[in-house]
Amino acid sequence: MRPTTRRTLAAVVTGVAAALGAAATPAAAAGAVPVPVPLDGAETALGMELPEVTGALPVPTAGAPEGPRYVEGRLLPERTLPQLPVQAGLPGADVRQPLPRVLGDDFDHAALDAPAAELRTLAPGLSLDAPLTAPNPEALGLPSAKLPEVGVLTPVLQTGPVADLGVGPGL
Repeated sequence: MRPTTRRTLAAVVTGVAAALGAAATPAAAAGAVPVPVPLDGAETALGMELPEVTGALPVPTAGAPEGPRYVEGRLLPERTLPQLPVQAGLPGADVRQPLPRVLGDDFDHAALDAPAAELRTLAPGLSLDAPLTAPNPEALGLPSAKLPEVGVLTPVLQTGPVADLGVGPGL
């Protein structure tokens, strides 16, 4: 292959990779994907106003686990199986129900707004130690026997969901 052909091919591949990377970035950067619920057909078929419903589905992203820590006097590191952090969110919803002026002229709809809430989790982990001590120089470098140690690192779940329920003018 001639050098000019190689350069042209490299430029085309670089351009395609940049275009694909730019197209994939907004979807990966979004915290939640909006999901509209189309009720127009049911509204027409039933001959009445139905609520407007939209939702938001979170996009989970896995983080980097904190690596094992080596502790003096142990053969195996602490946090043998590290905890995996995952960040996402709780699904959100926005529901607006028309009201036929039941509460007066100023109130046309009842609404429930529950935005997607941040959710931070840590998967369970495992910490264990072998039934041997570190090599003992006084015993010609041989390890001594001891009781094995096993510990489970508890999972973590943190969130703060909110919701707003109210009535107001307009739809």
